[in-house]
Amino acid sequence: MPRPIDNPPNPWLSTHVEYFGEPPPAGLEVFEEDARSVVSTNDSPDIPFRYSVNPYRGCYHGCAYCYARPTHQYLGWGAGTDFERKIVAKVNAPALLRQFLARSKWTRELLAFSGVTDCYQPLEAHYGLTRGCLEACLEFANPVGIITKGPLVARDVDLLAELNRRAGASVTISIPFIDDAMARRIEPSVARPSKRFQALATLSAAGIRTGVAVAPVIPGLNDSQIPQILARARECGRRMPSSPSCASRPRSCRCSKAASRRPSRCATRMSSRPSATSAAAPSTTPSSAGAWRARARAGRPSSSCSSCTPAASASTPIRRACPPRPRCAPNLPPRPGRSSARCSATTDSLRPAAEHRSVHGTCPARQVNSA
Repeated sequence: MPRPIDNPPNPWLSTHVEYFGEPPPAGLEVFEEDARSVVSTNDSPDIPFRYSVNPYRGCYHGCAYCYARPTHQYLGWGAGTDFERKIVAKVNAPALLRQFLARSKWTRELLAFSGVTDCYQPLEAHYGLTRGCLEACLEFANPVGIITKGPLVARDVDLLAELNRRAGASVTISIPFIDDAMARRIEPSVARPSKRFQALATLSAAGIRTGVAVAPVIPGLNDSQIPQILARARECGRRMPSSPSCASRPRSCRCSKAASRRPSRCATRMSSRPSATSAAAPSTTPSSAGAWRARARAGRPSSSCSSCTPAASASTPIRRACPPRPRCAPNLPPRPGRSSARCSATTDSLRPAAEHRSVHGTCPARQVNSA
């Protein structure tokens, strides 16, 4: 069923279109793209993967809460029904992924599928780009992790089972609602939760590590359904926690290396202090800074941090009071960056697919300045 056009103003354009009266229906438009890359990179410690693969731009599912909608605005389209009905297929995605995996410096880290848009949306049944990417991962024995709402993932159960045996594969199915009617209102073009549970059972029976993602949790709407979702997922053979932990991030990631190279400020300060046997007498300066320097010269710790406090001895009393100045700083990871890069494609590089062309209804429109 075509949906009315409803797109908020694009912040990257100087003008936008407002319709007089009812807007025309929005039909599906599919564009094919020869992409320059298919693997996205992030260095955020809050995300349990560093590399992700997205064979499509836009998502037919049309979830009301989708965080990826603004990515369509980089193409000059809207974040409303444009995101749901103007889908871009990266037709060379499998070939690009093979080139990426064949690099000599690649260390076979986990590849996450559907970091932005769903890789098993209905258009995958026609193009098969996700299956082609999984075949490339199987050729190079590269582990994968998939998160999707589409029960179409059960189509590739044979490929995922073999990939799980050789390198490792996991599938997380997003099921935030247990009630089919409520899910239809929030996720208008997604398969019913009952169909998704069937796909979960099929994958679990094949020995694949499976899980459910209960997100978003909307207080007063689906928070009371969480116990039922988890119980149903257990009946379907869920084999891993519902949400992956950041502790599973590979040790070769950028933030782990930076954390291991950067010494603690407390450790550096303690290592530069003289021993207690050669300590000078404490200063009588009334200022807090002078008192802290005196305690540092005396070899006493400057805070009660257990990792920076030297072992106590019978001849050297240790004061436990924390000074008002420099404190122990934990070994923090670097400041997280953005998890998604800007879209590099332009509308000039997109060509409409002849078999999926659709004609919008005509409607009087006028140009309105965003300013």
